[in-house]
Amino acid sequence: MPRTMGKKKKKKKKLVKRVKKKKAKSDSSSATPAKRKKEPAKTTAAKPEPEKRSRRASKPQGKATAESMAKAQREISVSEFFTKNRHLLGFDSPRRALLTTVKEAVDNSLDACEEAGILPDLLVELQAMKAENRYTVIVEDNGPGIVKTQIPNIFGKLLYGSKFHRLRQSRGQQGIGISAAGMYGQLTTGNAVRITSRTGRKRAAHYFEVRLNTAKNKPDTNDREVEWDKDHGTRVEIDMEAEYRRGMRSVDEYLKQTAVSNPHVHIVYKDPGGNETVYERGTKELPHETKEIKPHPYGVELGLLLKMLQDSKERTLTSFLKHEFSRVGDRVAKEICDTAKLSPRGRPSRIAKSEVESLHAAINKVKILAPPTNCIAAIGEETLLAGLKKEVKADFYVSTTRSPSVYRGNPFVVEAALAYGREGDTMEVTETGKIVARKKASAADTELLGAGDETIKLVRYANRVPLQFQAGGCAITKAVTGVNWRSYGLQQPRGALPVGPMVLIVHIASVWVPFTSESKEAIASYPEIIKELKLAIQECGRKLGTHIRKGRRIATEHQKRSYIEKYLPHIGIGLQEILGLSDKVRDKDVEILRGVLERSRKI
Repeated sequence: MPRTMGKKKKKKKKLVKRVKKKKAKSDSSSATPAKRKKEPAKTTAAKPEPEKRSRRASKPQGKATAESMAKAQREISVSEFFTKNRHLLGFDSPRRALLTTVKEAVDNSLDACEEAGILPDLLVELQAMKAENRYTVIVEDNGPGIVKTQIPNIFGKLLYGSKFHRLRQSRGQQGIGISAAGMYGQLTTGNAVRITSRTGRKRAAHYFEVRLNTAKNKPDTNDREVEWDKDHGTRVEIDMEAEYRRGMRSVDEYLKQTAVSNPHVHIVYKDPGGNETVYERGTKELPHETKEIKPHPYGVELGLLLKMLQDSKERTLTSFLKHEFSRVGDRVAKEICDTAKLSPRGRPSRIAKSEVESLHAAINKVKILAPPTNCIAAIGEETLLAGLKKEVKADFYVSTTRSPSVYRGNPFVVEAALAYGREGDTMEVTETGKIVARKKASAADTELLGAGDETIKLVRYANRVPLQFQAGGCAITKAVTGVNWRSYGLQQPRGALPVGPMVLIVHIASVWVPFTSESKEAIASYPEIIKELKLAIQECGRKLGTHIRKGRRIATEHQKRSYIEKYLPHIGIGLQEILGLSDKVRDKDVEILRGVLERSRKI
């Protein structure tokens, strides 16, 4: 017992000592600031603080809830979206922005003039501003003008226009282009778009300054009446940050290509240096007027068909099919209803979703004629050749226009034309069989052709508008590289454009061109479109191959004849010595031999 009691006392003493030590430590840590100054600083004294911080950081702070996220959500304006994503519209660089602005303004002018039946006279002017890399783009036309109430919406509101909802060929489609150009100018310079327009000789001309309110996608305007020397037309001025260069993908090249595909247009172009270039009108005939058509049944998807049925005011299903679609008559409408096992007298707005699916399936089973092509205005073989010859002096020309075809229910036409070799490169054979050289063209007239050891110049068009960018992602480029040009006498690296002094023009005209983006620079590769493109290119290629082979035969024959002609004078001298001919008779006999040589050798 006494031993155990002694052990317990020792343990108690040890515990008391430990408690005292802990108290001493706590007292030293809670000492006054004056005492702390006397003591040396210890690095270990700051260790407890990080532990507290780490504990605080590990606790969840300010995490969002469903209610707080709901408060942050709001509608995004179309203008705000494209302000942040202006590269989608072709304004990703100052150089491209300048070209896109000119293109959109010129497209609108040409569309307006052609719809009004007016031969277009355009003025395109680029003026350098005082600030560096800033220009004023001016495009003026002699079109019908714009009604005063519509000017603010056309130039100050994105996705506003008359061409989006109609199936009819036009250069513009989406109602974005010119208002987006004004938005870019406003963003880069802070200046408003300036518009002057007049709709008739007896009506006042109106001057507008339009700014785009990006938060609301609405225009803010100031307007007044002004004096203007034009009877009718529109003038647009946009200040913007831009970069002007000549050469490929420039405003100069775009306007030259526009003159080729639109030979009925007269363009006066003034560059920033004050140089003036005039593109004369090649023809006084306007493209034939296109008509608006209804959608083709083959191109309508299930969701759209359901919406059309719900919105229809027709009383019967047959009348709905006949009046809402093209190429559907009484017989075809009845056949569609019988295939879908639906009553022809059923009310369109009351058809159930399962029945709509049956109707959609039946449409694709019934044979329906292709859409009408009076909604498309192709350039035409003769007009395309006339425009090409006006701008390029070449040795050989050929063009072709394919029969209309359809993709997703939308009609389209593909055209192709090419100019090969510089004028005078190939010798010609006269009626008497003589081979003579042709007069060669100047370098300025053959600028589009390029050198013989370079790849060909490919010019892409969609609804008469030149496509300058995104060539690699375009269906036209894929179709050209997919053709075997070696069989037509040209060299071609694998998977690339052929090599030679040639310019190839490919044009697609449609009521709705399937562009790959809003900038409208590349065409989507639908199988139907690729097929028609290749067929048009191959047709031109076969005629080119015939010309190249003929040119080579003429060159070979000319070389052989030159060898023979070297000995003709010696033959004349030999005949003179044998027969005792005079010099005059000798020379006459040599010419007779030369004529026999030319007539007897066939090419």
